[in-house]
Amino acid sequence: MQNEASQLSSKMKSTSMNSPSAIEDCCNWLKKRLEELNSEQYREIQLHQEQAANCINGSVTYERLADHGPKLGPVTRKHPLVTRYFTFPFEELTLEQDLELINQPEKACHFLAHNGWVMGDDPLRNFAEPGSNVYIRRELICWDDSVKLRYGNGPEDCPYLWAHMQKYTEITAKHFVGVRLDNCHSTPLHVAEFMLDAARTLRPDLYVVAELFTGSEELDNVFVTNLGISSLIREAMSAGDSHEEGRLVYRYGGEPVGAFMQPSLRPLVPSIAHAMFLDVTHDNECPIQIRSVYDSLPSSAIVSMACCATGSTRGYDELVPHQISVVSEERFYTKWNPQLKPSSPDEVNLQSGIIAGKLALNRLHQELAAKGFNQVFVDQVDEDIVAVTRHSPSTHQSVVAVCRTAFKNPKHHGYTDEVPPMYIPGKIEEVVLEARTVERQAGHYRKDERSINGMPGYTVEIKEHIQLKDSTVVRQAGVTSRGCSEYVQEIVFKQFTPGSVIVFRLSLDPKSQELVGVLRNHLIQFNPLYKAGSLPDQNAPAILKKPLTQIMSKLTLADMNVLLFRCDAEEKEDGGGCYNIPGWTSLKYGGLQGLLSVMADVRPKNDLGHPFCDNLRQGDWMIDYVSNRLMSRGGSLAEVGQWFQTMFAYLKHIPRYLIPCYFDAILVGAYTTALDVTFKQMSSFVQNGSSFVKLLTLGSVQMCGIGRFPALPPLSPALPDVPYRDNEITKQKEQCCVSLAAGLPHFSAGIFRCWGRDTFIALRGLMLVTGRHLEARNIILAFAGTLRHGLIPNLLGEGVGARFNCRDAVWWWLQCIQDYCTMVPKGTDILQCPVSRMYPTDDSKPMAPGTVEQPLYEVIHEAMECHMQVIEFRERNAGPQIDCNMRDEGFNIVAKVDPDTGFVYGGNQFNCGTWMDKMGESERAHNKGIPATPRDGSAVEIVGLCKSTLHWLVELNKQGLFPYNTMTIQRDGQPLSVSYEEWDRNIQKNFEKMFYVSCDPNDPNEKHPELVHKQGIYKDSYGASSPWCDYQLRPNFTIAMVVAPELFSVEKAWKALNIAEEKLLGPLGMKTLDPDDMVYCGVYDNSLDNDNYNIARGFNYHQGPEWLWPIGYFLRAKIYFAKKLGKDTYERTVYLVKNVLSRHYIHMERSPWKGLPELTNENGQYCPFSCETQAWSIATVLEVLHDL
Repeated sequence: MQNEASQLSSKMKSTSMNSPSAIEDCCNWLKKRLEELNSEQYREIQLHQEQAANCINGSVTYERLADHGPKLGPVTRKHPLVTRYFTFPFEELTLEQDLELINQPEKACHFLAHNGWVMGDDPLRNFAEPGSNVYIRRELICWDDSVKLRYGNGPEDCPYLWAHMQKYTEITAKHFVGVRLDNCHSTPLHVAEFMLDAARTLRPDLYVVAELFTGSEELDNVFVTNLGISSLIREAMSAGDSHEEGRLVYRYGGEPVGAFMQPSLRPLVPSIAHAMFLDVTHDNECPIQIRSVYDSLPSSAIVSMACCATGSTRGYDELVPHQISVVSEERFYTKWNPQLKPSSPDEVNLQSGIIAGKLALNRLHQELAAKGFNQVFVDQVDEDIVAVTRHSPSTHQSVVAVCRTAFKNPKHHGYTDEVPPMYIPGKIEEVVLEARTVERQAGHYRKDERSINGMPGYTVEIKEHIQLKDSTVVRQAGVTSRGCSEYVQEIVFKQFTPGSVIVFRLSLDPKSQELVGVLRNHLIQFNPLYKAGSLPDQNAPAILKKPLTQIMSKLTLADMNVLLFRCDAEEKEDGGGCYNIPGWTSLKYGGLQGLLSVMADVRPKNDLGHPFCDNLRQGDWMIDYVSNRLMSRGGSLAEVGQWFQTMFAYLKHIPRYLIPCYFDAILVGAYTTALDVTFKQMSSFVQNGSSFVKLLTLGSVQMCGIGRFPALPPLSPALPDVPYRDNEITKQKEQCCVSLAAGLPHFSAGIFRCWGRDTFIALRGLMLVTGRHLEARNIILAFAGTLRHGLIPNLLGEGVGARFNCRDAVWWWLQCIQDYCTMVPKGTDILQCPVSRMYPTDDSKPMAPGTVEQPLYEVIHEAMECHMQVIEFRERNAGPQIDCNMRDEGFNIVAKVDPDTGFVYGGNQFNCGTWMDKMGESERAHNKGIPATPRDGSAVEIVGLCKSTLHWLVELNKQGLFPYNTMTIQRDGQPLSVSYEEWDRNIQKNFEKMFYVSCDPNDPNEKHPELVHKQGIYKDSYGASSPWCDYQLRPNFTIAMVVAPELFSVEKAWKALNIAEEKLLGPLGMKTLDPDDMVYCGVYDNSLDNDNYNIARGFNYHQGPEWLWPIGYFLRAKIYFAKKLGKDTYERTVYLVKNVLSRHYIHMERSPWKGLPELTNENGQYCPFSCETQAWSIATVLEVLHDL
């Protein structure tokens, strides 16, 4: 109304207020607006009235007319037409007098609203609070024996009520081990939490069962998790047919038959709340009224076969044919008398109703739970017959209950006499029970005035623990066989009438039982839980008499690469391929990880319908693939293959429905054994490391392997401890050194497997940190042999097909040699190792191993001297035959040292010599032949790596481990000596002066202040041909911080790192470009070809997408400089680092590749063009943990 008054005031101001016509206009406007408002209110009240009338009509119909209702009869004072919503302690007055009392506060406080529940209402809302129209709309289904209590928000709002109810709750908890929260959804959540906390103070293990009608499993879980509810009441009566009733059994308990053995530590999976499954609850209609008396026994049997808590309501077993009101019923329950006559209304015994059947079913339910029959299968035989199987996963015994429901009365409904035969897998040991509801001569039902009596004219015929031949329900069963491992019995029914139940106990056929027992015996070495149901193997093959650990201990880490990993490209190079599941997909790896990655998704959900499981059940193809693949390799791998083949021989001859779970058990056991053996061959850091460390360490096994064809150029014949093998074709000895793949699946095989830059960025983390020192040595020396023009190849191509088109690989190689010397015991010995030079001179053809040899320190010195001299050449075979996108100028390679600053610089605007090496490919967008990020000039990480190498070589020289302290070069035809120490000092003196973007706009060192758009950062390069590129914020300066921290002042470094954290840090990786940059684009799509110069054909590869490997250097830099700033800063930084790395852990846990990707799109989004697992991504994250 305040808004209306404001509008009226504005209207009066806009006219002459004293004019009669103006006043009349305003009055008319006000009248019209009031009528509109009244009309809205009228419509709302009218809707309330209509709803109230509908609700009253529904209540009256149910209470007085419906067959399944209480049929209250005439309207009386005791049973009024409309239930009262309020209670008050006054004498009966007229409505007008009642309304007067409401206006008297001392009287109104005694008007109490009844409690109840509201169909379809929000259970988290208090329907009696202001704003609710539940009462006026008559939507409340009220209980006229209880009132709605006003608790408020806490004890301070109503101290007496909270204290009183707390005392009541505590008394209840003291005397009872469990409580039922009736209509839990009508209790304010905060009140229930408070009271249950009080109860659990006295009884911590209080069993809390709750009745919830939220209509949503999601909302159910809100109550379950907040209140710690043990079980939710579920009801078979909610099922409209037998199919739904069977579904409820499957839904509310147990695992599927043939379920997988779950590890003790496993991912949480969504699940519904634990159920207490009742055939009927106390406040719902009697099943006899809705279904038929004959359905009570089979529906109760179905409930009893559920693998969860079960229960019933008194009166169900006695066949009481009406609802027993918890409010108005005043009669007593019947007494127990074993000798009673059927017609006695106030007593019951085993012949009354279905009591005998229920007793047998309850005993069975208890037995199944106690003996671990926790697997469930529900089969809808036909529209009325439900078969429920409970299965023991250890003994593989089963109990099958076949129940013929009778939702409709057989006297009036034409049930067929033809019951389809059933085929039950296994051998029937006994009929546990067979029972059916029958009529007897005991008179018609009359409602007794003193006792709550049932229908005397019905009882149960029951037999327990009989042989199949003695059954009156089935004929003698026939035995059939489905394949070599399926033993099936056909059941033909002869007297299976509606209301009947028969329960069979089954076991596997003797041969299958023996094989499963033996198989479980061999699995005990992996898990002691397999001891249950196991049998000794009297004739065990020799291969199985040894523990698998002993067999696998002969495997090298290169063998483990074959056993566990190898993607499809690697497998195809060896003449095979990853296993393909028809109609689904190929596995990620040929090794065990390919299978286990699928199972990791299938196992927690017991998804036995998955194509993977279907493939296993349908045939032995996958089983044979696992063993044959290993046996074809020969050596120790063949022995492991033989172990698999022998284990699988048992597997192939057990029932097919059990094969997925035992196949998984064998693989999980072998896989975990392989991991244990793997980690024992690695460094103490790995062996004593966390699960995350070990998960990352698998990246070393994943990436480091030996293919069919040698990937590395040959090492010196004089070098000791080099592995050899016989060439399959030539039968000659050849070296077989481990090589490091750049990434899977794109960079895993052939000439694209080995890249100099990728190898040496990853080598420290994947090989030195993990303790694979000999293999690391061989890779370092193999690349050393390919040095040409003072550079290490970018694409190795086994050396003979190498491309020397990157400026940074040689510096990463030198950094790795430094790390090797520092981290490996006696690591400096590598400096004396012989290097077989493939290219003794820049123009020589490839030389045979051993032709020209030098110690490694000579090769290092040559690389440094070449840079100081000047590296300038044109790539061999320049043109489209080696790069179809590059322009001619791009094939010209330059790298040199600036004598004024000491910075290594080079490149040009038509090539890209650092890791940000995307070459434009789109003719349409006119970026073909143009590098997106040339980074010519002095790239910051190269300057840092160079400084690190110089400082190291100076120290080595002082220790007498490196013979050179100067380089001799030619300048103007004259020799010139330049000392390593002088070069080192030159960089130290100039780095921060030239690279730091000062916050002072008048800094004399700043050549292009007009290009500065971020202050307090470090330039990405210095002296680029496009000067604005120098000032782009990228993550590369953090690399220099890690390898050469002495170049940075602590305060400036910390500020730059904080800016990088704010602008570049993503969920998994680092943005490769500042999002504020005008060419930033965080989504990489290499297939997109359009007119956009900046993104066409993936031109933005390094212009925003979030690469993972730089995050390792960023975090290591944060850790280093945080230590310099004190304990508080360091602790906050460690918290940040662990928080960031937790996301990598989650990704690796969930990734079927068990790795970290090359890159993600912006904000950590999946990029389909990225390698799924990348060597340097895993390596640098592992290095962070090593630093911690």
